[in-house]
Amino acid sequence: MNEHRLFIDNEWREGSAGTYDVINPGTEGLVGAAPEASASDVADAVAAARRAQAEWAATSPSARAELLERVAELVMARAEDFVPLLQAETGATMRVASTMQLPVVADRFRRYARGAFEPTVDALPPVPVAQTALAAGGLTNAVAARRPVGVVGCITSYNFPIVNLAGKLAPALAMGNTVVAKPAPQDPLACLKLGEIFVEAGAPAGIFNVVTDSGAAAGAALVASPDVDMISFTGSTTVGRRIATDGGATMKRLLMELGGKGAAIVFEDADVAKAVSAIGSTWAFHSGQICTAPTRALVHRSRYDEVVAGLARYAARLPVGDPLLPTTVVGPVISAAHRDRVEGYIAGAVGEGARLVLGGTRKEHTADTPELPGAGFFVAPTLLAEVTPAMTIAREEVFGPVVAVIPFEDDEEAIALANSTDYGLYDYLFTADTARAYTLAARLRTGNVGINTAQRHPETPFGGFKQSGVGRDGGSFGLHAYSEQQALVWQS
Repeated sequence: MNEHRLFIDNEWREGSAGTYDVINPGTEGLVGAAPEASASDVADAVAAARRAQAEWAATSPSARAELLERVAELVMARAEDFVPLLQAETGATMRVASTMQLPVVADRFRRYARGAFEPTVDALPPVPVAQTALAAGGLTNAVAARRPVGVVGCITSYNFPIVNLAGKLAPALAMGNTVVAKPAPQDPLACLKLGEIFVEAGAPAGIFNVVTDSGAAAGAALVASPDVDMISFTGSTTVGRRIATDGGATMKRLLMELGGKGAAIVFEDADVAKAVSAIGSTWAFHSGQICTAPTRALVHRSRYDEVVAGLARYAARLPVGDPLLPTTVVGPVISAAHRDRVEGYIAGAVGEGARLVLGGTRKEHTADTPELPGAGFFVAPTLLAEVTPAMTIAREEVFGPVVAVIPFEDDEEAIALANSTDYGLYDYLFTADTARAYTLAARLRTGNVGINTAQRHPETPFGGFKQSGVGRDGGSFGLHAYSEQQALVWQS
C-alpha cells in the first residue's frame, strides 16, 4: 500500500494520529494511505511557516519568481507520476486529469512567477496640509504599499485539489507569505506529493507545509491558531460560516470561495444550441462538481420546451462510466456519501413535483438512462423539468450532474429568479442582444457573469456575492488578496 507522510519544514513525517484510506471513486478500490495529523502536527507546521516567513518575505522578487518557475517546470516533468494519482483519487476522467488538472497547476505557478514582479507600491498625489495641533504644516506625501499577510492557512476543495492549492499557494508565495496547506480529506495525495517538487526545486524549508486528516480537526486547528494570519478556504458555505466565526476570534484575514447555484438565463432571442452546450457542462465537466456550474436553467417560456428537449438530447449522448476510458465523459462523484446526497436531492425534487426527464437515482430512473457501472460512485446525468422556485432543488447547491429547468415570462421575473437564492457566484445570460445582457448583468447579485459563454477569463477577479464568499482572487487580484496595505506618509 502506498503510504504518504506529512510535509513539514521540508521533511517527511508520520501523522501522529496514524493513517486513513483514500478511496478511488471510480472503482471503490484503495488508492493509498494518507497521514492523520494531530493538533501538535498542525502546530509544528505553523511554527515552521512562522520561522520561515520573515526571511522569505525579504527575498527578492526575482528569487521568488525563479522558485515558482522551477516548480512549474518540475510539475510538468513529473506528469507521469502526478496524472495517474490525481485521476485515481479524484475520479476525474483522463481528459480532465491530464488537461484540466496538472497543466493548470503549472500555468498558475508561471502566472505568479510573473506576478512577483508586479508593483507593490502606489504613489498618491501630494496634498498641502495646514499646521495643526498634531503636526507642522507642509506638502504631505504618501504611498500605499502592499505587504505580506504572514502565515497563510490554505484549506482546499476536493474537486480540483492540486489546482485549487496552486491557485492559493502561488500568489501567496509570490507576495512573500508562507503557507500551511490542509487539503480536502477525500483526495490529499497529490497535494502531499507537491512537497517533493518543492524540495527538488530548492525551496527554503518552511515556506510550504502540508497537513492532512480524514475530517475537519486539522483545518480547525489552523483556523484557531494565533500564529496563522490568514485563512484561504474553498468549500461549502456551511464550513465557510464556521471558519468566519472561529477565525474572528483572532481577527484573521479571510478569503473564502464558497457555494454556488449558477443561473443560466435563456432569453427568447437566445442561440439555443449555444445555451444547451453551456448548461450541459454541468454534466460533461467533472460530473457537475463545479461551483460555477449553470445548474439552474431559467428559460423564457416561449423557448422552454425547445431547451428541455435540447438538454435531454445532449445528456443522453454523454458516455457514462470508467473514467480511464478515453471515450468517457461523465465519471463518478467523489464518494459514496456524496452520491447518496446527490440522489437525495433528485428524489426530493421528484417528490416535490418536478418531472424527471432523464437520469435519476439508482433505484428510480428513466427508461433511457444508461446503466451505471456496478462499482464506483456514479450518478447519471439528470434533467429535471417543471421545477418551481420554491423547490429545494432550485435553491440549494447539489454539486453533482443535475440540471433543473425553470420557466420565466419576462426580464423582471428572470432577474428575480436568478437572485432568489442565497448564493451569488456565477450566472450566465444567453441573448442575441449583448447590450441588453450588459445592462441586465448589473442587476444580478453575482460575482461573475458569462454572456453567451461558459468560458472563464484567468485574469478576472473571482469570488462571490452573498453566501458565495468573501474576497477575490485570480490574476493580479490574487496578489492583492494575499497582502495587507500599509500607508507611508511624509512631508517635503
